Amino acid sequence: MHFVDAKGILTGSGGHYGMNIYRGCSHGCIYCDSRSRCYQFTHPFEDIEVKQNAPELLEKALQSKRKKGMIGTGAMSDPYMHCEEDLRMTRKCLEIILKYGFGVAIQTKSDRILQDIDLLDEINRSAKCVVQMTLTTYDDDLCRILEPNVCNTKRRIEVLREMQKRGIPTVVWVTPILPFINDTEENITSILGSCVQVGVKGIIDFGMGLTLREGDREYYYAALDKYFPNMKERYIKQYGNAYELPSPRAKELTAILKRICKENGILSTPKECFGYMYELPEKYTQMSIFDL
Repeated sequence: MHFVDAKGILTGSGGHYGMNIYRGCSHGCIYCDSRSRCYQFTHPFEDIEVKQNAPELLEKALQSKRKKGMIGTGAMSDPYMHCEEDLRMTRKCLEIILKYGFGVAIQTKSDRILQDIDLLDEINRSAKCVVQMTLTTYDDDLCRILEPNVCNTKRRIEVLREMQKRGIPTVVWVTPILPFINDTEENITSILGSCVQVGVKGIIDFGMGLTLREGDREYYYAALDKYFPNMKERYIKQYGNAYELPSPRAKELTAILKRICKENGILSTPKECFGYMYELPEKYTQMSIFDL
């Protein structure tokens, strides 16, 4: 872990913003796209870069915004890695988001998000909070291989249930689905069944497959050699050096997802889910009108 002073923290405009407090990750997921060389990391991926002035930059940025909006975080680096346990940088930024009346759409794989559930609840009451959780495999043994340094899927489902109890809406990312590894009907139906039970608002899937780029591909293939003998050769034969690697079962698995979502009133396309997540309603202004 090392510390830097960033030049800026907030990107975007028009009420839809993004931020990343950290760069790199300690979760060790074998498929992580953020390892790709196109992101131009100048340090080892596990050597977490901490933007130590992120709270100050965020406060300055929000002070100058005339329009309130939703702030997304977690797309590139998980805001609840191991270092957050001590640094609490994410919590400091959430406090500023609450202070200035903005909403947040926060994405993680970690149950450490529960340490901030009080703040997330407050943000959801004053503006809007959407918690996004990635679920890839329901099998605990397989989860320890694919995502070795973070809590398993069943624990993440417990986190979703705790959010539900608070009335905090949730969106689940069922991605990536790794060809020949977790692309089974049993896995998908188990994950989706849990999503139904905890009342998720939406489920995001990008075609039931995996993407690989330079940097990410090499790391993933090394993991395949370690844990799944001869699987790398199967991938190369099936996909070559393609960026998009759809599961051979993608069509049937997508049909299962669509059916379960439709039967349970769950948003089921990226467009629907992102549209919901980044819409900040003016409900509190409206409530004040009715109170007159």
